[in-house]
Amino acid sequence: MNYNESSENYLETILVLSKKLPVVRSVDVAAELDFKKSSVSVAMKHLREKNHITVTEAGFIYLTDSGREIAEMIYERHQFLTSWLTSLGVPSDIAGEDACKMEHIISKESFDAIKKYVHDKQ
Repeated sequence: MNYNESSENYLETILVLSKKLPVVRSVDVAAELDFKKSSVSVAMKHLREKNHITVTEAGFIYLTDSGREIAEMIYERHQFLTSWLTSLGVPSDIAGEDACKMEHIISKESFDAIKKYVHDKQ
């Protein structure tokens, strides 16, 4: 899978918010990411066109199967890489920031190899 970092961040944010809120709206995404609502609206249009989300008439955002697959992949990478870096002694705030960068550029093969290595060492 090869998507752009911005789309992946939006999808991951929608996933995370959907775990905390009864419904997700553009205003929630904008607040979470500290972006302007107009920027989020453009991104939501793009994600709708790619069939990664659906938006109801009431403005509720839902991930489609493809959107959920991408979001869950990025979220898993973020969680795992943050945890791994923290276990190596990296301060949690830096680990989270670095994981956020790494989660988008690392290949599936490299991520799977790191995950296997870490699990085999436990």
